[in-house]
Amino acid sequence: MQRAERVADSVSLPELTLRGVILGALITVVFTASNIYLGLKVGLTFSSAIPAAVISMAVLRLFPGANILENNMVQTQASAAGTLSSIIFILPGLVMLGHWQGFPFWQTMAICAAGGMLGVIFSIPLRHAMVVNSDLPYPEGVAAAEILRVGSASQEAGGKASTGLADLVAGGLAAGLFSFAASGLRVLAEGANAWLAAGASVVRLSMGFSLALVGAGYLVGIVGGLAMLLGLILTWGIAVPWLTAITPMPVDATLASFGTKIWSTQARFIGAGTIAIAAIWTLATLFKPMVEGVRASMGASFGALRTAGQQDGQGGIPRIQRDLPARWIGVLTLVMIAVLAITFGYFLAPAPLATGPAWRLVACAVLFAFVFGFLVAAACGYMAGLVGSSASPISGIGIIAVILVSLLILGVGTLDGLLGTPEGGRFAIALAIFTTSAVVAVASISNDNLQDLKTGWLVGATPWRQQVALLIGCVVGAAVIPPVLELLYHAYGFAGALPRADMDPNQALAAPQATLMTAIATGIFTHQLNWTMILIGVALGVVLIAIDEMLRRRGGVARLPVLAVGIGIYLPPTISSALVVGAVLSWWLMRAERRRVQARGDDVQLALEHAERRGTLLASGLIVGESLVGVALAAVIGLSGHEAPLALVGEGFATMAQWLGLAVFVLVCVAFCRRVLTAAGAAVQSS
Repeated sequence: MQRAERVADSVSLPELTLRGVILGALITVVFTASNIYLGLKVGLTFSSAIPAAVISMAVLRLFPGANILENNMVQTQASAAGTLSSIIFILPGLVMLGHWQGFPFWQTMAICAAGGMLGVIFSIPLRHAMVVNSDLPYPEGVAAAEILRVGSASQEAGGKASTGLADLVAGGLAAGLFSFAASGLRVLAEGANAWLAAGASVVRLSMGFSLALVGAGYLVGIVGGLAMLLGLILTWGIAVPWLTAITPMPVDATLASFGTKIWSTQARFIGAGTIAIAAIWTLATLFKPMVEGVRASMGASFGALRTAGQQDGQGGIPRIQRDLPARWIGVLTLVMIAVLAITFGYFLAPAPLATGPAWRLVACAVLFAFVFGFLVAAACGYMAGLVGSSASPISGIGIIAVILVSLLILGVGTLDGLLGTPEGGRFAIALAIFTTSAVVAVASISNDNLQDLKTGWLVGATPWRQQVALLIGCVVGAAVIPPVLELLYHAYGFAGALPRADMDPNQALAAPQATLMTAIATGIFTHQLNWTMILIGVALGVVLIAIDEMLRRRGGVARLPVLAVGIGIYLPPTISSALVVGAVLSWWLMRAERRRVQARGDDVQLALEHAERRGTLLASGLIVGESLVGVALAAVIGLSGHEAPLALVGEGFATMAQWLGLAVFVLVCVAFCRRVLTAAGAAVQSS
């Protein structure tokens, strides 16, 4: 397989072009909307760097003069904007709390843009130590660079090799049609559930048919998938049956309603405790190398930052070492702090507080977002380099942030009299959620930026231009997030927060992280947090961490990622089960391809690279296709005002829809496997 060489320091190619920025903005809309829908539905987002690079290469190769650095800028902008959608892990809590009745455009955009752009700024001084002078693997960044190199080499050689866009589109069409038939026409079911009574215990058997979740599980991989399966078994095989057995069942309750209530009010908090301790453990294990990396980075980069805007000359800074000038970093930092202050001030304007106490709370919120945001940026940057952006525990960091900021506001608000009235208490909870939103925006962008800067370093991009592209991506993404959130909320509603009384709660988007963090913040202020279940989750997490450490010290590939176990406990079973299916598919396909290639005597490594790339693009397509159809159906529901305006069948068709849904789900999974294996074999034979 031919790969393009790294662009030399002395070569200057068009990078940050107008057509690239426009294309990046268009891709941003697609992947931001997709990530918002997926995140609200299942609590997971996906890295958009690789599919964005594929789309960019396929489109820009139609124009003269396109090059690898221009394609890199497009994927940089698009992946940053898609990553910013992780703010939905916390921001919907303001609607669940009843503080907002929707998503005000300017407030939502301001908190997203300011947090995201601070994440970019905080990652700049980390680049030298964590990207240039580091052995961190950066899995997504390296993979995106390889795709850009292969596509560039093919274009330079005049070849017409596939960029992979056909795989992305194929996956998108399959998942989009399935989603339209299930969520729109209602002729296919989105999952199947069976509720059983085992003595006094309630047992639930579930299977989800979401192809987007299969794609997400494929990207997570077998280790994370089996950990989620363990969480699913712990919840629905042990915790819920035990809790339902010792809790009296109301006379008028059904098995489904009783089991669901026990899970949502008790068992889920076990997952919350497990997620929290897993995040704390991850940060603790990375603290020493992270601090050393930040110290080395600060010393190595500040001198370069002061002169990064100079032109090349005798003793000048090479092109691939030029970051944004220090003066621009300083100006942008001050502007973002001002934006945060104004946004928090506007947010607190209706609060029952005098001007002085209100601005003290604003100062505390801004200071927390800035200082804790910087620490989180360094931590997430290091974790992304070590385990990849997708595996970095953003939701766990959000849990830690919401606890800390809630305790801070609790102390300050008590002194200022904010908590003296129920209305003031609600404002305090809302401010904690809003402040955490800024921290999550910083964390998610820092988590992604260093992956993009690693890609740029490998292909020979100019850092300051990439950093500008990242800033543009944050602004564009921040503009897309509010209307998409508004659309999805009014069409489907969120768990526990329906905009209209006649809406079906079963169709509501789960928004699992936002539900959890809102419950934690509310529990801290009202002193009603379910600490018993959380502490059980913490104890379980400690045991699982010990097991994972033993597996790590024994060597080999067997691991037990505790964060994934916590997510498996916390997510609904129809979600976890479909994720596990995708993870098992990824393991089985790589195993089957290895056996086939060894039997033929072909290059094993090359075949596995082709299979992995094809599978990644198909999986990304499944996610994008289902998510975009979900957003489109939300628009139809919103315009019509009906729950299911396109439905062709009634509730009496539910059983048949489950069987049809299962059959089509299995067929698509089989077709997925066949396409990956067939394409991988053909690619090896032709290379």
